[in-house]
Order: sequence, then structure tokens, then C-alpha cells
Amino acid sequence: MSVADYLLPYDFSPLTILAYILVLGLYSYALLAMPAADRPGSGRIFTFTLGVLLCYAVMQTRFDYYSQYMFFVHRGQHLILHHLGPILIALSNPLPVMQFLYRQMPKPVLPYLAPLGWAYRVLQQPAIASLLFFGLIYFWLWPSIHFDAMLSRDLYWVMNWSMLLDGLLFWWLIFDPRSPATTNALGYGKRILCLAVVAIPQMILGAYIVFARGMVYDVYEVCGRAWPMPPDMDQLIGGMLTWIPPAMMSILGILIILRRAMRADTGPAPRSAPHSKPGPGPETQQEATQ
Repeated sequence: MSVADYLLPYDFSPLTILAYILVLGLYSYALLAMPAADRPGSGRIFTFTLGVLLCYAVMQTRFDYYSQYMFFVHRGQHLILHHLGPILIALSNPLPVMQFLYRQMPKPVLPYLAPLGWAYRVLQQPAIASLLFFGLIYFWLWPSIHFDAMLSRDLYWVMNWSMLLDGLLFWWLIFDPRSPATTNALGYGKRILCLAVVAIPQMILGAYIVFARGMVYDVYEVCGRAWPMPPDMDQLIGGMLTWIPPAMMSILGILIILRRAMRADTGPAPRSAPHSKPGPGPETQQEATQ
């Protein structure tokens, strides 16, 4: 196969390609139209673009084929859709771009966005966001549900899009650049707690898959594997990808939040009051009078 064959979609989805074109197109338009003072730097633009392209690559290239016929590649796909891609997008801080695009929207459209705002506020509650984050992983990896999702094209797309959208919501909640002291953004302590809460269930699930005796996901036996890899090795690597990288990303996220909290607590050094030049004492005043 040529390089172009690997880059072309395995399962062509016009809606998916349109969504990515729309995201990158609106982002590019905002960069060109917004004031230079508000425009993000080159590093943030690169980070955002890399996150979007990574998510696209695992959904609309040959990678998607291997993810349907190898369990460990599937876990790598969801690692990017649910963790790495959304983390890069959130860390790029696209908030100024989104605010600019929101101000450019026609006023008649704004009332139709109200239900989305209400749903966003509900889903961004810390308890709900944390439960959804690891709950979706458990849901789609439940053996019977996973079996159906890998055999149904529509359910497969629902699975992948739900992982991507949930990852974007959760990691934006964690890496929201706004200060909790001056806005309604989640406090740094609660962000760290959320990261710790979601890491433990993922580690447990990954360990269960690694140490399971027998095949947990037999759908790959039914459909066949893309490469002649022993089934237990495929499951072992998939379990490790479910276990270790997500835990490491939670630790990295905690370190980033701790750094932000320390920088927020360390304000500018207070300026000392200027020392006034001492006036003449009583003796000096008496000498001056004489």
C-alpha cells in the first residue's frame, strides 16, 4: 500500500470529515479576523491543530481499519480520542477564538444555542463530568456492548464520537484557563480531585483486562485480526494501554494544575512604602533658629 492509501479514509464518513473541516475552517477564520492582540501565539495554534489532526487520523485514515480488527489498536484509538487529542486542544486555550466566533454569530441564532448552554452547564458539574469520563470507558468496554459496537457501523460511530466529545468536555473542565478566584471556573483543588477520581477506575479496568484468564473480547476472534498476533498478546497490550497511559496523563494533569495553583498563589511582591526623608530634629531646628 502507498502512503496515500494509509491516509485515505477506510470507512468514509461525510459527516465526520465535514465536522473537522468546519472546526479547522472556523478556527482559521477567527485567527485571520480577530485583533492581533487577542490572537493566540504560534505554539498554541500548533498545539490545537495537532490535537485536531490526531483525532481525525484515528477516525478517518487506515488507522480506523486496524482499530476495528485489533483490540490494542482500538485502545490506542480511544486513548487519542478521549485523552491525548482533547488534552492538546484544551491546553492550547482556544477560549479567545471561541469568544470571537460567538460575538460574530447573527443575533437570531443565539436563542437556539441556549439549550446547548444549559446542557453544557449540567455536564460540567464535577461529579457528573467525572462519572461520565470513566463511566463511558466501562460502558463501551462491557463485553456484550463492545461486541455489538464493533459489529454495528452506526453504533461504532456513536461510540467514537461520544468518547471524543466527552474527552473535550472533561479536559476543558480540568484545563480551563480562567482563574477560579475571579470567575466561576472550577477550583484547582476540585480539578485535582477529579483527576484522581477518574484515574483509579481506569487503572482497575486495565488491570482486570491484563490479568484476565481467557478472552474477554471475543469479537476480534469472530471477525479476525488484521495481523497474526496471538489473541492473549493483543488483549495484554490493550489492557496495558487502558491502564498505564491514562494514569500517567492524570498525573501529568495534576502536576499542571499544581503549577497553575502555585503561580496563582504567588502574586507580585508588595511594594514597600517610600521612605520619607527625615526632617530636622529639635536640636537642628534650634540651631537653625539661632
